[in-house]
Amino acid sequence: MPDAPFTHLVTAEAELRDEGYPAPLPRAWEKEIGALDEHCAAFLARSPLAMLATSDAEGRATVTPRGGPPGFVRMLDRQRVAWADLQGNRRIDAFRQILQNPQVGLLFMLPGLRETLRIDGTAYLTRDPEVLRAVDVPDRTADLAVGVHVRVAFLQCGKALVRSRLWDPATWPAADELPSPAAMFKAHRGEPTPVEEVAAHLEESYTVRLW
Repeated sequence: MPDAPFTHLVTAEAELRDEGYPAPLPRAWEKEIGALDEHCAAFLARSPLAMLATSDAEGRATVTPRGGPPGFVRMLDRQRVAWADLQGNRRIDAFRQILQNPQVGLLFMLPGLRETLRIDGTAYLTRDPEVLRAVDVPDRTADLAVGVHVRVAFLQCGKALVRSRLWDPATWPAADELPSPAAMFKAHRGEPTPVEEVAAHLEESYTVRLW
C-alpha cells in the first residue's frame, strides 16, 4: 500500500471520542426519523437546491448539485422522494455510481434558512410513467427520474451556514472579484479556444439549453 499523503492520522472512532469529540447529547440522535413528516414535506416543497452524494462499488465518492424550481424534488409518500433528470453535462457520474452502489445522501438547502435537511436512503433510476408525471417541471418532461427510498431524515443545525455567512449579501464578492468559469474550463481542458468563445458557449448552455 502506498504511503498516505498525510501524517499524524486518526484511525479509530475511540481516538476521536477521547480527544475533543465526546459523545453528543441524546437530542443529536433523537432528531433522526425513519420516514418523512409534514415538516420535511414543507421543507422539500420550498427547496430549489440539493447536493447528492454517491459512491461507486469501490467507495470512491462524489457530490453533484441538483437544482430546479422550488419543490422540484417531490415527496411521493412518507418513504419516497423523486426528481426528474434534467439536462446536465451527460457525464452521468451520479447515475453510474448509483448503478454500482445505490446508497446515497441528500442535503437540501433553502435560501435564507440556516438549517438544512438531510435524507439518506437507497436510490433507483426509474422510467415509471406515474413517477415521471409526478416530477414534471415547467417545459420539461423527463424520460428518467431518480427515486430515493428514505432510510433516515433529519434537520442539520445551521452552524456551518452561520459561519460561512452564505446568505448574507454583505459578504458576497463583487462580480469582478469572482473566479472566471470560462478561464477555468479553458485551462482545465487545455483547449486553444479563446476565453471569450468559451464564455459565450457557457452562457448559451445556460439560456438556450438550460432544460
